[in-house]
Amino acid sequence: MIKRIVPICFLFLVNQSSAQQMPIYQSEAFNVFADSVTQGTFTAYAKSDREIISNYQSPAYLFQSPAIIFKFSINCKDNEMKPGVDHRINCTGLLTETPLIKFGQQYTDTARLKTDQYLQVNSRLHIRVDMRHVFSDFKKQGYFTTYNGNKIFESDFKGLYVAGATAPLSWDFDNLFQKEQLTLKDPDGDGIFETTILLNEEKKNKDLASSWQLTKDIGLFPTFETDKKLLKALYNMSIEEMIKAVEPDSTFRTGKEWAGVWTRDISYSIILSMAYLQPRVAMYSLLRKVKNKKIVQDTGTGGAYPVSTDRMIWAVAAWELYKATGNKDWLEQSYEIVKNSAEDDLQNAHDPITGMVKGESSFLDWREQTYPKWMQPADIFESENLGTNAIHFQAYKILSEMASLLNKTDEAKKYKALSERIKKGINKYLWMKDKGYYGQYVYGDPYKILSPRSEALGEALCVLFDIADSVQKKSIIKNTPQTSFGIPCIYPQIPGIPPYHNNAVWPFVESYWAMAAAKTGNETALLKSISSIYRPAALFLTNKENFVAENGDYKGTEINSSNMLWSLSGNIALVHKILFGIGFEKDGLSFKPFVPKTLNGKIQLRNFRYRNAILNIELEGFGNRIAEFMIDDKESNKYFIPSDLNGTHTIYIRLAENIMEDKIQLVKNKFSPATPTLSIVNNAVQITDKKREYNYLILENGKTVKTSNKINISKKSPLKIYQAIAVDKKNGLTSFASEPLRIIDESLETKYELEEYCLSADLRYKGYSGKGFIEISKEKNTSITIPIHIVSEGNYCIDFRYANGSGPVNTENKCAIRSIFVNDHKIGVAVFPQRGNDEWSNWGYSNSLTAVLKKGEHQIRVVFEETNNNMNGDINRAMLDYLRISQMENKPF
Repeated sequence: MIKRIVPICFLFLVNQSSAQQMPIYQSEAFNVFADSVTQGTFTAYAKSDREIISNYQSPAYLFQSPAIIFKFSINCKDNEMKPGVDHRINCTGLLTETPLIKFGQQYTDTARLKTDQYLQVNSRLHIRVDMRHVFSDFKKQGYFTTYNGNKIFESDFKGLYVAGATAPLSWDFDNLFQKEQLTLKDPDGDGIFETTILLNEEKKNKDLASSWQLTKDIGLFPTFETDKKLLKALYNMSIEEMIKAVEPDSTFRTGKEWAGVWTRDISYSIILSMAYLQPRVAMYSLLRKVKNKKIVQDTGTGGAYPVSTDRMIWAVAAWELYKATGNKDWLEQSYEIVKNSAEDDLQNAHDPITGMVKGESSFLDWREQTYPKWMQPADIFESENLGTNAIHFQAYKILSEMASLLNKTDEAKKYKALSERIKKGINKYLWMKDKGYYGQYVYGDPYKILSPRSEALGEALCVLFDIADSVQKKSIIKNTPQTSFGIPCIYPQIPGIPPYHNNAVWPFVESYWAMAAAKTGNETALLKSISSIYRPAALFLTNKENFVAENGDYKGTEINSSNMLWSLSGNIALVHKILFGIGFEKDGLSFKPFVPKTLNGKIQLRNFRYRNAILNIELEGFGNRIAEFMIDDKESNKYFIPSDLNGTHTIYIRLAENIMEDKIQLVKNKFSPATPTLSIVNNAVQITDKKREYNYLILENGKTVKTSNKINISKKSPLKIYQAIAVDKKNGLTSFASEPLRIIDESLETKYELEEYCLSADLRYKGYSGKGFIEISKEKNTSITIPIHIVSEGNYCIDFRYANGSGPVNTENKCAIRSIFVNDHKIGVAVFPQRGNDEWSNWGYSNSLTAVLKKGEHQIRVVFEETNNNMNGDINRAMLDYLRISQMENKPF
């Protein structure tokens, strides 16, 4: 193991220095001083504004448990045993071998471990799995049935993998194939699969430097002066990492370990600080994410768009770039791009009932990290998320402002109205008055319920974009749960899911939270956020992507990068946009500085470039009220610089040193109950995995109907959706709602086999019903008409059974999309997301659409329209088995 050594005499000086200082921030978890950060036995110290040293060492290497938790996976899916049921073996030596484990049967090593027994460096685990019964089923019936009733057809079998909690094991099922050690092989074809895994590998311990020294010339960028050595050093480190983040083609690199340009990453970074620091690179990067004059949605869940719709953050970044540069050509170009994209979203993603926009959580795009495991990509499409809707609100608001500047009056009114509609939906369906902040998202299909988890980025954006009113804003910052090391992406955490978005803090999110805290005048929240960004940057000597909320460590999250673009952008924004309060307006610069009392003193920002002006800014005092504001030694009562200012100018700001009383909701990092499961037993819906420590709520069509673990039902009724929620008796935290259980009288549901209305596909896929299935693509069956007969007037749910093997569940861009019409009236779109690479016998259901249908004859049309183009552009393909029409008891919501 490589130890990071700091000389004892120097540590003595660091300790002496800290002992003589009043802390900037102090807590049980860590402390921040003017020249250092301390956390337990670890210290980071700024020797100068050009050098920081740190003795931080991840405890993850030193005290890893020898109890290895794992399970097997066919085709990179969590399909061996039900969630929470895993295998366990104790690796107490350098080589451990499992017994022969039968796929689907839990193995538990019952040997006791000593309290001081840890996983040795370079331990090897040899795993053996018996798959003979799986291949026997393949031979006998052509498929194997998993624990939850899903069928894996022999033709769809791609491989066997192992997932787990100890690196290099991972619970990221979708990407298990990328690690050779996690692929089990059967070279002799006897049905016994094997692999050997190297655990606690020694070389992995050498991934953190012990010092940072400035090596780049940062003189072209604004210079920050302060007597607080650590703050200046961290600022300089961030400016240097910004320079490193520019590729040879003048686009941004997302992170040291993240190559390429990603729409959301560059956009959030540009909004924070890159618009004005690197305007040319920002423009090139934004244009790299444009295709056919529309914004590109990043690859992701189910083939991304429209399962993911947060590409519209590009609009906010484009607007920030215009405000920073005043470039009219850019205004016109970006307006067309944003407008084209927004018009597609109007057709594909807007919910006419709620007024909100459908699609996955913005940036939280790793399914089970923020959604219940049962949710398929089509379910995620139907969710309506806080952060994503905040983005769409702001995008339409910006479109309206752009249109006004371009003298497009009618369009300005149209987009203003659309933004207000989204804002109204957010406040109606997501605001939780009892908690004082917004819920995470509404989810469920067709009946939606609210997830009461907080979502830090979405909460912050609602403050910054003025979606929340003045009372709500203060309430959000005061009441949203924060943990010792920062504000977690979501709260409470999801049990059984490793840290990444779940149980993690992301510094760029913390930066947005800090700006929101500053906007509401909450000094306690602001100082905590600033400190929660400076702590990891100093100890880790880089702007990391994320860290574990539980312990503040950079190790333990599923993926982590150094030199992360949006993290460094946020670090810089702390100085420019909060301490100096610089705000970019369409006609100039505004100043709303906020300096916490413990940062009191004189600070300077020199060589700050704004359009045709260079500003040298000096600020004294603390607080968020300006007592004196001078431009070139002339006092002004307008804290504003016009956009046509030229040349070099000096600005002096003295703060009023006002005291602010405020609070935050500091909580322990807790986990919600696990998601329960429901089953039908003797005409009753009941909890199948009930636990004594929980109470249970049973929901019918999205509404709580009973506080119990069982409810009697009637199967002779229109469609009813049953779900259950577990409630922790001690703290009141709630689980996700369980997977929906559909109950309907067979006479009230009709399936229309689509091969009876179109030519059946001549493809050898399996698992379909009826006599076959049809293929839809941009060339085949672009318009399908299905005549239907309705027995009685009512509300109906319409969906499709489909397969899409064009790509994996977690990436690529081949989600199929079709517009659905009832009697020539468009009722919405059906999405057919990817379900597995080349898994064309893997069938599931699309999202559902609802319509009021009168008794008699109707026509359902499935049509490919120009607005249904996905991000791939060429492949927009799926297999459709049947159309399902189910009579509902009542309307959604």
